[in-house]
Amino acid sequence: MSVVVSDTSPLHYLILCDAENVLPKLFQRVIIPPMVFHELQQTNTPQPVRQWAAKLPEWVSVQTPKAVNLKLDVDAGELEAICLAREIHADALLMDDRAGRTAAIQCGLAVVGTIGLLEQAAARELIQLPKTLAKLRQTNVRLDAELIRAALARDESRRKK
Repeated sequence: MSVVVSDTSPLHYLILCDAENVLPKLFQRVIIPPMVFHELQQTNTPQPVRQWAAKLPEWVSVQTPKAVNLKLDVDAGELEAICLAREIHADALLMDDRAGRTAAIQCGLAVVGTIGLLEQAAARELIQLPKTLAKLRQTNVRLDAELIRAALARDESRRKK
């Protein structure tokens, strides 16, 4: 088991596709910075996400980074998440945004996105990937079609073994 820091979007989309319960099965702790906590509670955030954030599960905690690197050209939530992940030596950073992922990788962090999380969960038989991805597609998530095809192909190959 491990400790990860999460940006907003992986939590947001896992909640919307009813797959957030895989997180404590994949990781010991999920830590979010205050800006991510704030973003999960915005008025334009879907109600299920706001409700989840209003009563965080015991395996999620909010932690403020001691310092932020303002030279990173990412939004505030991503900035706090990257800095916090570096500071606590997180095993991984959960993040989808391309610019944020690039900055995190340049900072030496291991990055896992929503699709990667769902693939890990499917490999451990915690979810059915095709069904969960179908739910995910019903949200406003922006996904690369080739990424989805590749994930489904890997899942099918894994299930045939």
